[in-house]
Amino acid sequence: MANNTNRTPKIPAGYEPISMWGYFGYEILFAIPIIGWIFLIIFALTAENHNLRNFARSQFCVFIIWLVFMGVAAATGLIAILFQNML
Repeated sequence: MANNTNRTPKIPAGYEPISMWGYFGYEILFAIPIIGWIFLIIFALTAENHNLRNFARSQFCVFIIWLVFMGVAAATGLIAILFQNML
């Protein structure tokens, strides 16, 4: 009688899960100015692992939202300074 209880499906290499420490490490890497942002773009566009590529894309979306927020804050501050000088 064959023992079929130890048969687990083989996960393709492109879909291997990333460990919790892997996500933590990538989060730290992507937070490094300039170098991390370059890696972020590279992983978001070319990563073989779908989980890593999707994580990098989500971090890229957060990065874009952060840039828009900082741009709005800078513009608001600049407008406030200009109006203060006009009074």
